[in-house]
Amino acid sequence: MLNCRLAGKLKLSKTGATNPVAVGDEVMIEPEEGHPGQALIREILPRRNYLIRKSVHKNGQAHIIASNLDQVLVIASLKLPRTSLGFIDRMLVSAESYSIPARVIFNKSDLLSPEELEYAEALAAMYDSIGYPALLTSVKEEQHLDSFAELLKGKTSLLSGHSGVGKSSLVNAIFPGLNLSTQEISDFASKGKHTTTFAEMHHLGDSRIIDTPGIKELGLLDMEDDPLSHYFPEMRPFAENCRFYNCTHVHEPGCAVLDALDKGLLPLTRYESYLSMLEGEDNRR
Repeated sequence: MLNCRLAGKLKLSKTGATNPVAVGDEVMIEPEEGHPGQALIREILPRRNYLIRKSVHKNGQAHIIASNLDQVLVIASLKLPRTSLGFIDRMLVSAESYSIPARVIFNKSDLLSPEELEYAEALAAMYDSIGYPALLTSVKEEQHLDSFAELLKGKTSLLSGHSGVGKSSLVNAIFPGLNLSTQEISDFASKGKHTTTFAEMHHLGDSRIIDTPGIKELGLLDMEDDPLSHYFPEMRPFAENCRFYNCTHVHEPGCAVLDALDKGLLPLTRYESYLSMLEGEDNRR
């Protein structure tokens, strides 16, 4: 293993990101003369994709979460802590905008009452129907852990979600030798405590897992090339039939998306997320 640091020119490069190099990057390195076990990162090779978010510390800048991904697994829980659907949808839009396949994992199903479990199953079916395969898991009851492990095989996967939803516990359950740090839910507001403080890649056979710090909020970057609805795959077929080419799908006459919504052909919760993102509201719930 080598300890690497960025060459000066890379630190100064105007990438628009707070971190010039990210987890998942492929780089060219050069051993540092006179410093065994250390090297300089001379070049960052072109990325085939990456996931990015607004920097929470510096206005106008972005933070690259990870790069060269095969899939994003959005880990959510509906209880202790509750993950809002708005947050899930923002993660999915971010993945969609960079053409990264995404899945939704509803963890901690053992905490749900029969009625809540029925709701979770309905949510999973909804996401399935719009192109985001969903899975209900429980580490305590060992529910669908084999299916979760199968998702990871041979892929570079980013695991993302709020603190406390059980990302590390899920990984530990299928790779017990990894021993990722886990922590109980705090008493205050039933929120998770941060156990992962930085993104880190773990090589597990032919699987590569990138574990990320719990994300409290996800600020979307401006998407100028395409309208926001383009990143909602269920809307795209209807949007093509709108009367106006620049339809926002909010109030325009002849809007095929609104017509589909009225007919129950589009999920209402997804449309509500669309409106929230369109208005630029940060999801802090």
